[in-house]
Amino acid sequence: MDKLKAEFSADWPTFDSAAQARVVAGLTSVADWIGSGEFFENPEQAWQPVITAALNNAGFIKPVIRQGLSFADVFFPDDPSKKPREAQSRFIDQVVGPGLYILEAQMGMGKTEAALYAAYQMLVQEKATGIYFALPTQLTSNKIYDRFNAFLHQIVSTETPQHALLLHSGAWLMDTEMGEEGSPGGAWFNHRKRGLLVPFAVGTIDQALMAVMNVKHGFVRAYGLAGKVVILDEVHTYDLYTGTILNALVEFLRQIDCTVIILSATLSQTRRDALLQQSTTSEAYPLITAAPSAERERGLVEIGVPVTENTTVILHSCRKDEPAREEALRRAELGQQVLWIENTIAEAQQTYLDLASRAVEAGCETGLLHSRFTPQHRNRHEQRWVALYGRAGWPQRKQCGRILVGTQVLEQSLDIDADFLVSRFAPTDMLLQRLGRLWRHTDTPRHASAKAECWLLSPSLESALANPGSAFGMSAMVYSPYVLCRSLEVWQAIPSLSLPGDIRPLIDQTYTERAEEGTWATLLHELKNGSRFRSGEQALQSLAKLTLSTGGKTLPEHKAETRYSDRDTHDLLLLRGLRTQDGITYMRLLDGAELTLPHGRHRLSRAQWRQLAVVLNQQLVRVSPAFCPPTIAKSELEKLHLQEVFYLGRPEDDEALLRVAIVSPAGELKTLDGRPAGDKYTLEYSEYLGFRAISKKE
Repeated sequence: MDKLKAEFSADWPTFDSAAQARVVAGLTSVADWIGSGEFFENPEQAWQPVITAALNNAGFIKPVIRQGLSFADVFFPDDPSKKPREAQSRFIDQVVGPGLYILEAQMGMGKTEAALYAAYQMLVQEKATGIYFALPTQLTSNKIYDRFNAFLHQIVSTETPQHALLLHSGAWLMDTEMGEEGSPGGAWFNHRKRGLLVPFAVGTIDQALMAVMNVKHGFVRAYGLAGKVVILDEVHTYDLYTGTILNALVEFLRQIDCTVIILSATLSQTRRDALLQQSTTSEAYPLITAAPSAERERGLVEIGVPVTENTTVILHSCRKDEPAREEALRRAELGQQVLWIENTIAEAQQTYLDLASRAVEAGCETGLLHSRFTPQHRNRHEQRWVALYGRAGWPQRKQCGRILVGTQVLEQSLDIDADFLVSRFAPTDMLLQRLGRLWRHTDTPRHASAKAECWLLSPSLESALANPGSAFGMSAMVYSPYVLCRSLEVWQAIPSLSLPGDIRPLIDQTYTERAEEGTWATLLHELKNGSRFRSGEQALQSLAKLTLSTGGKTLPEHKAETRYSDRDTHDLLLLRGLRTQDGITYMRLLDGAELTLPHGRHRLSRAQWRQLAVVLNQQLVRVSPAFCPPTIAKSELEKLHLQEVFYLGRPEDDEALLRVAIVSPAGELKTLDGRPAGDKYTLEYSEYLGFRAISKKE
């Protein structure tokens, strides 16, 4: 100990706060990992001369940031005349140093670009050491990844080998990462617990949340975030459980000198106040809220941005689905690009089936997007339909009418632009997100008959209050009946709305707390205290606070609950064929391709096994236990050597966590011995519908 103090000519540090101690613990752990590496294996060799080489090898190379780039230089290098919009410009001006900054603005305004350019300014001024861009889902982080790397390509000097690392549980499946391990520190940073140490990363919010949770190596994540610009996008999507952990994360980041940027189109004042931990007063929209750490004692700044142009959207309430189907088909026949969003996968699949055959007869194209496709098929559908409904599809837009049916996956981070929207009724913030996919861009080529119009499939408020489960159907299992009724109360009397002008009033009218009586009070009680269908807000908040407590047992990362769900899911491997012969497992994939799995880990290199795992994970679909094929003995799957590419469970487990089914030529799922895979349900899979469970009573 005395030698250490003498070496650094310093005494042991004292900590001003628990946050500071957590960061230093992370620094110490990282130093230990690097110090235990190959550069320091020989005790006879002097360690001082190899420090720089060890740090460089681990990837700790300070990025060289190009100076003096304009907004156009970064995002529109081919058009130097491009200027930021007023909301973007004002926001960028407010981000002056570490602190908390919130940008609330309509969908399609360019919040991402505003946040990234503000982050660039922090890097140039050396007020930040890197950027972490956090999004709600794997899908949204995948979509931002390419945009973020394009941004880095513009701002980082070619002298610095920096790229963004994609961080979430499925990131290793992305082809882009496979070739990145050769870069300095690539393989080192790709280790899950070290990912946040890389200077630039995109990932799910979960990776950042674990920095404040009582999980193993949480302090390493805390150290990885310290001093960075942390961008939290689509904050409105989180429930109270995740939101409670997020509040703690934001406060922690402010304590460790981070620049925290929060982006949302539909943030309520209550949620904004919780993130800031102080009251706000402005009702403006768009709104910039700035709370620089250096001026924390002076309070915050709220800046409303004038709206120069509003888009009027015509609304039509529809009690039954049939008129909406006819209208969607009529619009598509005219050549319009129609978007239909449901709240459940089953309803989306049925709507697609109802529309597809008739649309084809009329010369229209139809598509379906939801989360119960295999990654391979989902990516294929997304790429096609995002291209058709986005800027890339403008040349083909008027070739024919189209109908794209989907679920909530269409709400987030997809730059699609529809001519006509049909939506199952949902909470106000979700409806506004969906409306952000309608007439998104003013210069999009449209059929002459198109007008900005949305049909809402909604019950009457009277029927909803009398029996929410019957009135809202499966939507009442997805969203709180109280929130649905509060939203319906606001939307039922609106013949049209003005965007973005009406966003703030709609959000506030829906979510402002009020005293309730009668049926309203009953529904509010269920929201707060729970029901047999869902946990209440009070329970969610208490559970979230338990994850933050350091008094209990530290959990491993894979058991860290950053999201709350009442429903478990299982991974289901779908194949066309599966057999073993002469020490080899032969698999036929869904697209007919053949894959062989040798028996014995020594028979392939680590990289080859990983590539097999990547291919096979593209054949997975995640489904509810109620719809799963029967469990399989772990020993049976080990005979097929699937343990080399999948996690089958703990050594003491008899049954495998992974489920496996064979897809027949007709699309029905069978067990490995050829029996129907479902008991109460007929289980099916197709490339165009995804996974389906059809009740045998139907």
